[in-house]
Amino acid sequence: MSRFKKTLALLLVTAGFLSGCSSSQNTNDQLSQSQLDTVPALGNVEYHTYLLANELFADVRPARQSRYAVVGFVPVDSMKYNADHQHPLMLLGHQLEQGLITEATKRGYSTQEFKLSNDIIVNDTSDRILTRDIDQLSNIERVDFYITGTMVYQQSGAMVNARIVNARNKNVVAAATRFFPAELFWEEEQVTTRGGMLYRTQGMR
Repeated sequence: MSRFKKTLALLLVTAGFLSGCSSSQNTNDQLSQSQLDTVPALGNVEYHTYLLANELFADVRPARQSRYAVVGFVPVDSMKYNADHQHPLMLLGHQLEQGLITEATKRGYSTQEFKLSNDIIVNDTSDRILTRDIDQLSNIERVDFYITGTMVYQQSGAMVNARIVNARNKNVVAAATRFFPAELFWEEEQVTTRGGMLYRTQGMR
């Protein structure tokens, strides 16, 4: 067999091997994603936050000089947190803020902690550095982008709409949407509230 034919045969064998490996890898990836999709809701809010972050940061890259501030996610109808709204996901907006700070930082974004106080706050029961008291907040460094979003509560969960906004021109540079199941923080409830009224939900989901 000529040297050319030997080389050609070797290339064909190598290509077939690599194609088989690629197909096997794709199958494994699909299986892994399928297995991840069966993760139970309860106690896995970080998993859903991770998937939301994957979509949100998919087409943007962290700039070394840019600073990001992650602020709370609020209900789309009122644009503010309501402690009297006893929905199973009433604390989701706060958790999304904390979770996306983690996700953004892990992905290389320089995130600002704007609730940092000027000094350590010590009292009889705790010591802390974070505060919501405006008088105790330290000066906020320059912020180039905001990471925030809204929530639309539904009977079986909440639709979360996240976005990255340019602080100067208000342009939305990235956006993502994901459904968060109602059982992320508590077991499935048989009774829930809607518009101030009690409703039985057993067997409805």
